[in-house]
Amino acid sequence: MAVLETIPVLFPVEASSSSSSFLSTSTIIALTVFFALLCACIVIGHLLEEHRWANESITALLLGLCAGVVVLLISKFQSSQILVFSEDLFFLYLLPPIIFNAGFQVKKKQFFKNFSTIFLFGVFGTVISFCIISLGAYLIFRRIGVTDLDIQDYLAIGAILSATDSVCTLQVLSQDETPLLYSIVFGEGVVNDATSIVLFNAVQSLDVENIDPFTALKLLGTFLYLFLTSTALGIAAGLISAYIIKTLYFGRHSTDREVALMMLMAYLSYMLAELLNLSGILTIFFCGIVMSHYTWHNVTESSRITTKHAFATISFIAETFIFLYVGMDALDIDKWKSSNASVGTSVAVSSTLLALVLVGRAAFVFPISNITNCMKKRESTKIEFRQQFIIWWAGLMRGAVTIALSYNEFANSDKTSTADSALMITSTIIVVLFSTVVFGSITKPLVKAMLLRNAKPAISDATDLPSLEELNISFLENCDPSEQPNTPPRRKNSLRLLISNPTRTVHYWWRKFDDKCMRPVFGGRGFVPFVPGSPSGARDEETS
Repeated sequence: MAVLETIPVLFPVEASSSSSSFLSTSTIIALTVFFALLCACIVIGHLLEEHRWANESITALLLGLCAGVVVLLISKFQSSQILVFSEDLFFLYLLPPIIFNAGFQVKKKQFFKNFSTIFLFGVFGTVISFCIISLGAYLIFRRIGVTDLDIQDYLAIGAILSATDSVCTLQVLSQDETPLLYSIVFGEGVVNDATSIVLFNAVQSLDVENIDPFTALKLLGTFLYLFLTSTALGIAAGLISAYIIKTLYFGRHSTDREVALMMLMAYLSYMLAELLNLSGILTIFFCGIVMSHYTWHNVTESSRITTKHAFATISFIAETFIFLYVGMDALDIDKWKSSNASVGTSVAVSSTLLALVLVGRAAFVFPISNITNCMKKRESTKIEFRQQFIIWWAGLMRGAVTIALSYNEFANSDKTSTADSALMITSTIIVVLFSTVVFGSITKPLVKAMLLRNAKPAISDATDLPSLEELNISFLENCDPSEQPNTPPRRKNSLRLLISNPTRTVHYWWRKFDDKCMRPVFGGRGFVPFVPGSPSGARDEETS
């Protein structure tokens, strides 16, 4: 599929004028409109910054819908699009900078402290949701009148609607106000997207007629392989960039080179993952985490400021572009005409899908949250019911990943009738629009009403996990010195500590390993690159 396609029917150009230029006039017009809409989104988003119901993702989505209506009127209801929805444009150009910046900016202590919960939500929760949505669609759709879908289509619907919108999560939840919820919901979203795509690809290659008891085990093995190899590739790319920049000191001659190398290495990791049929989302996310831990501290001070703002700006533009893109694509007149479904049927299918999304998410959020609470000893680390409700609600939004997978399954389907395929695409679009606008607009007021008004004083990241000295003390046996004055304290058994307090134990061994083995090789916090002419360089020259 072409990366960028335009609809020339809106702005016909004479052959003589188009042949005199190597640029397509329709493409120039399409991009001009999109850049104008992006500017409008930024201005409107600034004006609505303090509005409790609005955020920039919803603003971009509604602005895209309005622009689609205008284009529809101009084209006399021939087409609502100036750009055709392209999976390549979304997965190769728009999604990578968003996921990378999220990994680069994420609070690592919060993320890894809740990693077990994130993993359970993102993997087992997605599988539960996949099963419920697939089974529910199979049982209900036939009664509505949708009869041309086969088993593979129903399984694909489950995988498509199990993918949450991690992009919109960045807009509706604050990492500073609700760090626990942000780390769980967004971290789950990243793992969830990867799991959903793995499930979707597995469904595509599934031989329905030859399913055996080992099919589920094969699927689990495939996921674990993709998860581990994708994560390892992202970590390796981040470490290589850190080692190169630490060893070669790019800042001596040009800070532009070290910034460019960070960007290119991150994107290269994503492309390599896709080339090797791995999960590019997981790869670039963990690459961002590793780069923020090592590489970012190895560059010069000016480059740190540049990279931090550059990554955030590129991510922001890509997010806004995606929602504009989805908003305009929602009014694809050809798909709506091809569905040939009555209003009642379309509403029934969309409502069924939305209800299954609600039930499917509730079926794993509350049980898994209570299971993890049973394994936690400290009350402060347990997920309260109000927080569980917000986690359930904030994960109901569906976005561009859902639409991209829906197009992949139904846009060029030979097995399913054109009418039912178009109905599935339009119903998916309705679910995405409704969930983003309704659930997304209510999330911020809901968080303030349920959590922030009665919030307890938050523990900062600096004190959330103990210092190395406190960790060393916790590794000693608790004994009374008055009873055994001449007996030195004994070390606790590591296995006992891992079972009784896994988070602290893993953090303790990681910090020792990081300080002793990793930072001397790859740099990181505390590493100051020598740059002639810089304040640190001048001080070093004076002392020598």
